[in-house]
Amino acid sequence: MIGIDNFLLGRRENLAGALKSDRCTLIEADVNQIESYAAVLRDLAKDSPIDNVWHMAANSDIKAGTTNPDVDLKHTFLTTYNTLKLMRSVGCRRLVFASSSAIYGPHDNELTEDAGPLRPISNYGAMKLASEAVITAALETWLERAWVFRFPNVVGSRATHGVIFDFFKKLESNPHELEVLGDGRQAKPYLHVRELLDAMLLAWDRTSGRFNCFNIGPASGVTTVEYIAKAVVAKVSPNARIRYTGGSQGWPGDVPRFAYSIDRIRSLGWMPKLTSNQAVDLAVDELAAEMHQ
Repeated sequence: MIGIDNFLLGRRENLAGALKSDRCTLIEADVNQIESYAAVLRDLAKDSPIDNVWHMAANSDIKAGTTNPDVDLKHTFLTTYNTLKLMRSVGCRRLVFASSSAIYGPHDNELTEDAGPLRPISNYGAMKLASEAVITAALETWLERAWVFRFPNVVGSRATHGVIFDFFKKLESNPHELEVLGDGRQAKPYLHVRELLDAMLLAWDRTSGRFNCFNIGPASGVTTVEYIAKAVVAKVSPNARIRYTGGSQGWPGDVPRFAYSIDRIRSLGWMPKLTSNQAVDLAVDELAAEMHQ
């Protein structure tokens, strides 16, 4: 396995365990520096063909793209466009892509993979949807097979952003008060990163269609921001006051609530073990342990 990362958000030390194996190689490169990225791929393809590309690169901080839309153009869409372009040049015809629930936009009903119309309200969601579009266009001409996994809110250890991480950082700065954007009633499914990886690997192994698209989510339920705030306060600063800024959204582009159908991936035999609340509780424990090492 060969990993490529520009370490814009990730950290090399997070992969220390994997890099102990002689089956794992890590290369520091930027997929948007197309000449250097091309040189890396061509060098790799010389020794053995590249069978699959798992394209996980993106701006995963949705709020950051709200203030600067170039963030998602560059890090969410162009990373996909450039990856496809260079895959074609080295003859790799299978792509696994990390997409997002943000492509759907606000919907009152449970979201299935065929839900529509797709009306994302964040630049991140728009660029993920555009990425899916260039992937399906490539399937029409040269790409042999694609797997598209639509993530919910993913939580777990080694976080660099997200609501749980943000709450920890806020309480670190002010242990007496936690500011929560919105009214706290935003409610979404949260999935632990370990279960996300299990789901992707199983679906990749068990499907062989041209276009394989799956929602991935927790065993059941959604979690409110209020629940997360109280869980973090209880872990970090039990006497802290929680102050809500008000409004149904945390920020422009935030989908305040949605529910996910995972029937399609369940039909393959995958079953998540954790509910949404349990995934959050585990992530809170993990981040607390990491931040106090």
